[in-house]
Amino acid sequence: MSEQQSYAHHRRFDPLMHFVLMPVLLVTWFTSIWHLIKYPSLHAAWAMVLCLMLVLLALLIRGYALKVQDRLIRLEESLRIQRLLPADLAARSTALTPKQCVGLRFASDGELADRVREALDENLDGEAIKKRIQTWRPDTFRV
Repeated sequence: MSEQQSYAHHRRFDPLMHFVLMPVLLVTWFTSIWHLIKYPSLHAAWAMVLCLMLVLLALLIRGYALKVQDRLIRLEESLRIQRLLPADLAARSTALTPKQCVGLRFASDGELADRVREALDENLDGEAIKKRIQTWRPDTFRV
């Protein structure tokens, strides 16, 4: 990513997944539906089902990758919290949700304690945490 990350542009698109694979699979699925309507047959129905399964498989695989990424972020953030925060706040941090940990990953070390305290006291979601970050810590290794 050439420009510095911020809340406005921190989301990552995987060009092959988002702009090649999914559009091709979706067009293929819609084409198979059109073919089934125009030329109804068991073969056309089965082709449409297989195309749908390919779309679902691509979404499932992407979901698995994101879930693994979230688990790793949770682990990294718990280690960072234990290293940087006072013992009382670090002990409270076990109540953070996975989405809150994902939001906290962008907070700089200097403001991590404030963001954790806000997240716990105000029950902020990940997006609200990201919006409050003032010194952005970029994450360029995302899936």
